[in-house]
Amino acid sequence: HIQDPASQRLTWNKPPKSVLVIKKIRDASLLQPFKELCVYLTEENNMIVYVEKKVLEDPAIANDENFGPVKKKFCTFREDYDDISNQIDFIICLGGDGTLLYASSLFQGSVPPVMAFHLGSLGFLTPFNFENFQSQVTQVIEGNAALVLRSRLKVKVVKEHRDKGSVQNGIEENGVVSASLEKEVGKQIMQYQVLNEVVVDRGPSSYLSNVDVFLDGHLITTVQGDGVIVSTPTGSTAYAAAAGASMIHPNVPAIMITPICPHSLSFRPIVVPAGVELKIMLSPDARNTAWVSFDGRKRQEICHGDSISITTSCYPLPSICFRDPVSDWFESLAQCLHWNVRKKQNNFAVEEEE
Repeated sequence: HIQDPASQRLTWNKPPKSVLVIKKIRDASLLQPFKELCVYLTEENNMIVYVEKKVLEDPAIANDENFGPVKKKFCTFREDYDDISNQIDFIICLGGDGTLLYASSLFQGSVPPVMAFHLGSLGFLTPFNFENFQSQVTQVIEGNAALVLRSRLKVKVVKEHRDKGSVQNGIEENGVVSASLEKEVGKQIMQYQVLNEVVVDRGPSSYLSNVDVFLDGHLITTVQGDGVIVSTPTGSTAYAAAAGASMIHPNVPAIMITPICPHSLSFRPIVVPAGVELKIMLSPDARNTAWVSFDGRKRQEICHGDSISITTSCYPLPSICFRDPVSDWFESLAQCLHWNVRKKQNNFAVEEEE
């Protein structure tokens, strides 16, 4: 029996009590929706609301006397300093797709269900409109919603310890220093959870990128071009789509490998099974180093001897659907990317019988 992707439902073991509200920074148009949502959550539903400290530092919020009583009820946190991963029942995002990616980066382990309102520029991953937010939030709290489990990538970056002062403890930019660091003498190990893609590129160098790609320990190809994108099905509609890859529904268990401007006519994007382990390293004869970024963040240089290991994470991001996973995805294709939009061909005129 093959499971219907629309059959996944949100189920609460007990009523949710705490919610993390993530608002896009430096966007004045979101101030009023943010205030309305927080008032509704605290006063109408008696929810514990967590908000990032830098959001409340906005003068328009800090100087609003009417919002003061609500603001005092908030629990605040700071990115990279405070761990709230075990205190949140679900997340509400106000912004665009980047806001959802940011929410993902805050949770390096299990992720609470995410409800994303479309208040940004693209909105492919944010299916909810804010106009009727009260009824929509109430449905989520009552457990009346469909879910899509968006797979993430578990990425491990192993670097040669070239600088004695470069190893840092704790959490840095949502990357976690591995506990096995002490066992790997002379190496620095960082781990990341990635929702969209890992991008390896040639950086500022004028030479071709020259990196080897291994799959489960076997060399499958050498990328010669501007770089390579390793993406999830969710990320297949992002940078990978711009680089010529197919778009994959988020319910499909897969990892996508897409070259960036390859210097080869036959290098086509490929899809490999979820769960395989990919390893990317500089080729021994590469002229220059490479650079890597994770969902567009934490960009860093990769040198000879360094490696990037990528596999499917066991911690997906549960994204709450507006209707269901299939309808939402095709709606996003039509509305955001104008997929297969074309002026229709005229039909033949029916000649009147004499």
